[in-house]
Amino acid sequence: MKGLYFQQSSTDEEITFVFQEKEDLPVTEDNFVKLQVKACALSQINTKLLAEMKMKKDLFPVGREIAGIVLDVGSKVSFFQPDDEVVGILPLDSEDPGLCEVVRVHEHYLVHKPEKVTWTEAAGSIRDGVRAYTALHYLSHLSPGKSVLIMDGASAFGTIAIQLAHHRGAKVISTACSLEDKQCLERFRPPIARVIDVSNGKVHVAESCLEETGGLGVDIVLDAGVRLYSKDDEPAVKLQLLPHKHDIITLLGVGGHWVTTEENLQLDPPDSHCLFLKGATLAFLNDEVWNLSNLRILKDVMEKLSTGVFRPQLDEPIPLYEAKVSMEAVQKNQGRKKQVVQF
Repeated sequence: MKGLYFQQSSTDEEITFVFQEKEDLPVTEDNFVKLQVKACALSQINTKLLAEMKMKKDLFPVGREIAGIVLDVGSKVSFFQPDDEVVGILPLDSEDPGLCEVVRVHEHYLVHKPEKVTWTEAAGSIRDGVRAYTALHYLSHLSPGKSVLIMDGASAFGTIAIQLAHHRGAKVISTACSLEDKQCLERFRPPIARVIDVSNGKVHVAESCLEETGGLGVDIVLDAGVRLYSKDDEPAVKLQLLPHKHDIITLLGVGGHWVTTEENLQLDPPDSHCLFLKGATLAFLNDEVWNLSNLRILKDVMEKLSTGVFRPQLDEPIPLYEAKVSMEAVQKNQGRKKQVVQF
């Protein structure tokens, strides 16, 4: 039985993906579940976070968003039994790769999969669903009538976030990084209030948002990264489409919530003072902060999938033997749709 792993170079700059023979799993004990994997979604690996957490191994397992069938359960497992269909996210320190036919996982990282939800939909939506719920429900307290700016709404994560915001009765504004993304966002139903095309670098996001909200500013901002410095001091290719941090602060309304994915965000005293005057809050979206409340989120994501509230943006499923090449592309942030390996 083979699984996909990655090795990090001595410089920690490049990683190599390799298939490795994996020993048969021992008999399941205590609170662990033995699972036959039916689908596993691919996401970028945060090697910097692994280094900061002192998680050093020769081989790191690859693939964490899984859906599958329970084969065996430990003596203390209370939520599952053999033949149950489940979905979940493997923890960061998991010994088993999700890109493997059989894995062992603690029952607290799994929930039941509804019958109407396919394996690929379940695996491909679970991580982005948790991130969207964390950002809009727990960090920014989304409620009906609020205005929400979701940056890069045509991404796999942005798509789920827009659908959740619409479901909660919010007015959604989004940015598009290309003509194709703009056309994708304009097809949303219910329609997005305003699609801001930033592909040519000439449109001012703050001005567009203030115009759309009558000068009041938006209640919630969910960014996809921000520029910290002037364009002259930033890498042109990487950051040319991202708004400056001052733009975000400018377009944020009184009592607004800014949820950022920028882990190295730097705010100067004048920036903090401006947020203070607006009574605004700043939260960091770290999807590796896992707690048992996420189980409720996982269940709700699956419910929304089964009722058609969420329609994930998935690429065509691929077989396991193509996972190595696909992970290399995902790690380089190539492709817009979520890639899922189907067993």
